[in-house]
Amino acid sequence: MATTWLTPSEMKAWRNFIECVNTMTAAMENDLVPFGLTMGDYEVLVRLSEAEDERMRMCDLAVALQLSPSGLTRRLDGLVSTGLVERVANPADRRVMFAALTAKGYDKLAEAAPDHVASVRNRFLKGLTRDQIRELGTIFETVRANLGTCPQ
Repeated sequence: MATTWLTPSEMKAWRNFIECVNTMTAAMENDLVPFGLTMGDYEVLVRLSEAEDERMRMCDLAVALQLSPSGLTRRLDGLVSTGLVERVANPADRRVMFAALTAKGYDKLAEAAPDHVASVRNRFLKGLTRDQIRELGTIFETVRANLGTCPQ
């Protein structure tokens, strides 16, 4: 099978994405340092804050974060040790554990969120028109959907 190389416009789109995403992620990660959080920590706090009763089954949280069970355990260890999240047993089913947002975790998220939103606006949305932002949302929705159809 012959390789169909990227067209110049496809290559430009791909290279700009690759060169941008790592730099933007590092910059946004750096913006959370004053709050003692990583992007991964922040995402856990957001997911839990949006969940019913501010808790999720560990297996569901792992899926949402695209982590293995052991990866989730490592991610939560720091949040648990600082009191931002707690592990809670399910009294109805001892096999099920929940990750739950604590009051301290909620306060930390509330403290960091305004700066994080400003970072998203400054580093990701700045200079884009409303139409470009809508189109970008549609583009990434399509890209994400296509990722589910790719062979591993």
